[in-house]
Amino acid sequence: MAEPNLTERQQKYFASLQASLKRDTGKSLPEWVAIARTCPEAGHRARLKWLKDNHGLLQNHGSHVLSEAFGTEMSWREPEKLLEALWTDPASKAIFEAVDVTARRQGEAIQTARKGYTAWSRKVQFAAARPIRGGKLMLGLALATDASSRLEASRNDGWSERVKSRTLLSAPAEADAELEALLRAAWGRS
Repeated sequence: MAEPNLTERQQKYFASLQASLKRDTGKSLPEWVAIARTCPEAGHRARLKWLKDNHGLLQNHGSHVLSEAFGTEMSWREPEKLLEALWTDPASKAIFEAVDVTARRQGEAIQTARKGYTAWSRKVQFAAARPIRGGKLMLGLALATDASSRLEASRNDGWSERVKSRTLLSAPAEADAELEALLRAAWGRS
């Protein structure tokens, strides 16, 4: 089934990940789920480590198994919940909404909600945003920093490695014509 909040490339990746589990590990998803449910750890990261240390299951397959075994409070399949949990500060949310409208105006753009940030993609990710304390928003773009004096190098922001630059936004009005042109340029490269 097609997921409306994933690009075609992301959908193919998840289908491939699921299809390769038995081939790569020798065990089916139900077998891995049964193993995962014996894990004595409670948190996602601790369970991933346990699966790797005790069973050799690496992060991508491990995360897939854990989501099936334990579910999650919120997942990419429930973008509204992720957005609600991420954008709690009214000032940051207002900036996000302005950026979201601008990002989606670029043509075919898919918004993908994550726990720590929201991303926009066409075929691949071209922009990402996360709230910053004090009612601000950090916007990352798949552009070099020399595209605008507003941009600086992205630093450990936790989003796609394609996102090379970022800019701090303090108000919805900063989602202006210049920012729209930057989003359009990043979109064009995706």
